[in-house]
Amino acid sequence: MTTVANKRPMRQSARSRPHWSYSQLNQYMRCPLQYFFERIIKLPRPFVPSGLLFGSAIHEALAEYHSQLRDRIAVRPENIREQFLLTWQTNEEEQPVRFAKNEARDDCLDRGVALLDKYLDEPPPQQIVGIEEEMVVPLFNSRGSLLDAPLIAVLDLLCREDDGLAVVEFKTSKRKYGEAELEMALQATCYINAVQERYGEPVSLNYVVLVKTKTPQVQRLTTDRTPSDLGRLGDTVRAVQRAIQAKAFYPVENPMNCSGCPYRGPRKEWQGDSGFQSLHEENREGERC
Repeated sequence: MTTVANKRPMRQSARSRPHWSYSQLNQYMRCPLQYFFERIIKLPRPFVPSGLLFGSAIHEALAEYHSQLRDRIAVRPENIREQFLLTWQTNEEEQPVRFAKNEARDDCLDRGVALLDKYLDEPPPQQIVGIEEEMVVPLFNSRGSLLDAPLIAVLDLLCREDDGLAVVEFKTSKRKYGEAELEMALQATCYINAVQERYGEPVSLNYVVLVKTKTPQVQRLTTDRTPSDLGRLGDTVRAVQRAIQAKAFYPVENPMNCSGCPYRGPRKEWQGDSGFQSLHEENREGERC
């Protein structure tokens, strides 16, 4: 295993005022109770799922690669691999990692290196405008009314193309994406909305999916959004905001949500509204200890 000597500085984000993000919206819509545990009473996660750690390490390595391209630095694939390994090693030292059934640490690392090599073998992106760029933009509903809190979006990669700007979003997945997933992807709507608000230009979103099959694959898909799609984003945010204000927190129990959820224990202890206060008090007591 390669030893990494230097750590690329991690990006920091200053979010000092109320805001919305894709991760917030997606978490609430996927499971309101998990949103409550993590974002309302701020229960600490007892572990990080291996898939989340894998994706974070891949993103750090890709950001390093794209930075070298933008800055016209000669790219050395071994440095990109080292960034992946370093990010993994650093993060797993900070929090326990839980692996999926029949999954091993070394297999994850080998698969990550293989996927990076596969991506680096492809033609590199051109005309890079931004890398991990954070945008804070206003949100409007379908009637043109301004919402109270802005939208924050952090883009993996932003490039200029002949017909406008293209957001490039990287995903790691055990399977290829389907076209229907792109049409309904909330993240694409959030990011296209953010770039249009910031730059006032036509925007498309390109998904680059690093598929974790036995033979690594790179899947590329493109989607766009209409003005009515962007207006419905504001409507969705307003609806989620009202639900949170009404304390509509409940579990959405299914294998996809629950199998790797770090809050399975608190979920089993939850007993409706009567359980919120006790869980909150237990968490505050733990913080004081």
